[in-house]
Amino acid sequence: MITKKAINDLSYEIIGAAIEVHKVLGPGLLESNYEKALIHELSLRGLRTKSQQIIQVPYKEILLDCELRYDILVEDLVLVENKAVLEIHPIFEATLLTYMKHLKIPKGICANR
Repeated sequence: MITKKAINDLSYEIIGAAIEVHKVLGPGLLESNYEKALIHELSLRGLRTKSQQIIQVPYKEILLDCELRYDILVEDLVLVENKAVLEIHPIFEATLLTYMKHLKIPKGICANR
């Protein structure tokens, strides 16, 4: 069983990796560049990731073909939504929470560069 402490420790490691990416790359790049760098940094730290996978959205007795994709899933426990924007808007958090719900993921991080 995965403990809350283990998930929090994993989140701490992910945030550290995101800070490292920002320190090396700096601001001003596209979101996709930061995503690739973060995936690499996480792999250097021995963490398994999945990226850009489709999220199935059930509606009554069907699965909607919504083409929703998450950015990065780390160790099947923490969902990372990667942003490269001037300010975080509430819709980003709402999207992250919705993705977490559909994927049944216990923790999410919205990382802005």
